[in-house]
Amino acid sequence: MDWKTFQALLSGVNKYSTAFGRVWLSVVFVFRVMVYVVAAERVWGDEQKDFDCNTKQPGCANVCYDHYFPISHIRLWALQLIFISCPSFMVVMHVAYRDDRERKYKMKHPESDKLYANTGKKHGGLWWTYLVSLFAKTGIEVAFLYILHHIYDSFYLPRLVKCSVEPCPNVVDCYIGHPTEKKVFTYFMVGASGLCIVLNICEIMYLISKRVARIGNKFKRRHRSTAVRQEDYNSKEPFNNCHLAVPSQDRKDRPPSFKSALKSSHGVSSLIMEEKIRASAPNLSSS
Repeated sequence: MDWKTFQALLSGVNKYSTAFGRVWLSVVFVFRVMVYVVAAERVWGDEQKDFDCNTKQPGCANVCYDHYFPISHIRLWALQLIFISCPSFMVVMHVAYRDDRERKYKMKHPESDKLYANTGKKHGGLWWTYLVSLFAKTGIEVAFLYILHHIYDSFYLPRLVKCSVEPCPNVVDCYIGHPTEKKVFTYFMVGASGLCIVLNICEIMYLISKRVARIGNKFKRRHRSTAVRQEDYNSKEPFNNCHLAVPSQDRKDRPPSFKSALKSSHGVSSLIMEEKIRASAPNLSSS
């Protein structure tokens, strides 16, 4: 497999990724691809030749090897690396679709504005594509870990296996080549896969929380602008200011109202009537 081409394809995803996505890509290249190419392939090599059984029965060693190793570790990891990289290409293809759509739009409308301010910015459909790719990568990682755990019984590689599968004449002892070294590499690759799952989950939580925070800020700004427009309307409407307190100086400068004038005129007329009564009947006033 040409891992340089694989690295070149995945490097194009790096510029559209978040900080968690860049860390994930570094872990994939450094702790998985490089370990796979430099060390793991050489350790496994032609592992069937290193699988020795204490019998000369034709076909017994091949059948026992197929029974205990239905899928080779090294080939399973190669499939895993390929499959977990495929969802990332969805993001690259979506960005390429946006670029092509932007180019066609500019050809038809050269004087108009752009369709996208930035074709690689994670808004709208690209955000959903990126999120779906993260869920797909996480699901693939978990599925391959389950397959490895189910086939090899908790990722454990024993030194000796006992085989009684036909055409073996009886229970045969078979020995695995480099069992300790293979066990170390198996645990290392499983740990790297678990780290990638944790990074994917962190990136999913980061994207969703950032989206929720953006929606909350947009709602607050909209509510604030609505409140400001309502205050402006109340200040411009004269009949809505009747509940406001009027200063005492403004009360003095204003003309008297109808009720106050009526009260004052009624008080003056009552005083005049009382003076006339006193003048006409002084005895009543003295008593």
